[in-house]
Amino acid sequence: MPDSVSFTVSQDLVGKTVLAVLRLAIPGESWSKLRQRLERAQVSVNGVACLSEARRVEAGDVIAAHDRRVQTPQPNDVQILLIDPHVVVVEKPSGMMTHRRPEERNWPAEKKALHPSLDEAVMELIVRRSMGANGKKNQRMRQPALRLVHRLDRDTSGLLVMARSAEAEENLIGQFRRHTAHRVYWAIVHGHPVAETISSNLVRDRGDGRRGSVNNPKMGQRAVTHVRPLEDLGKYSLVECQLETGRTNQIRIHLSERGHLVCGDVKYSQPFAAKQVDDRSKAPRLALHAAELGFAHPLTGEELRFRMPFPHDLSAFYEKLRAKSH
Repeated sequence: MPDSVSFTVSQDLVGKTVLAVLRLAIPGESWSKLRQRLERAQVSVNGVACLSEARRVEAGDVIAAHDRRVQTPQPNDVQILLIDPHVVVVEKPSGMMTHRRPEERNWPAEKKALHPSLDEAVMELIVRRSMGANGKKNQRMRQPALRLVHRLDRDTSGLLVMARSAEAEENLIGQFRRHTAHRVYWAIVHGHPVAETISSNLVRDRGDGRRGSVNNPKMGQRAVTHVRPLEDLGKYSLVECQLETGRTNQIRIHLSERGHLVCGDVKYSQPFAAKQVDDRSKAPRLALHAAELGFAHPLTGEELRFRMPFPHDLSAFYEKLRAKSH
């Protein structure tokens, strides 16, 4: 077997487990060896390590089996921007899930450590801070549980807030539900989008195993994205996307359906709308970043606003495209 075997999930494989798909793609390898690859983080889905053999695949997923462990983000890759008894604001690295899938929650600690989720990583950082402050080893038990009030796609980097108390959780969820929280993303996309508000109803399966928009107003969830172009990058553009709603993959779907695929988006790069987009951008990963986050502090009412530039990988990609376009 070569160092790496990669393939794209076709429509007829949608809903199968990663393990089952690996078995079909590498028929010469036993079930036990494939399980070992997963346990050792030697399998990736869309460039990100996958340790769960039960994970269900979607159309367009790119699955690869490697001879070496896939590098995964660790707690030190997470930056804490604000922490108090009620909230914590962080910058999530690309490749880190916000929280675990239900089937992964009972994994042993050693396996979780290979690929920590954001909530686990943040808790680890908080515990380290507490131990550094007073030298006690039982700080993990004393820390309040982190409560998720919104999420970022695994491949998306950027700003996210978590609640540390029930009161804060209820308040923040209310702000996101009423659309008073401020959320702005930066994306590098194919083509040249116009300034517009995209509104559609999104469903989990539009008929080909992927999320997408449907014309029936009685189906799915309403999704609204405000798009504003920021800079012409030749064949590409830097755009700002302000969320009014926060559905799964919302920005990626809305832009792809307009023919403006987000660079590095493997999942929606196949024929998704009327226009086929061949991604030759050589993006290092999904070029989507949660750049701005604003909300009222759930206890004090103080208006808080955070802004984070592109991380190094996307900054270098952006500068390269910019240099070519000028």
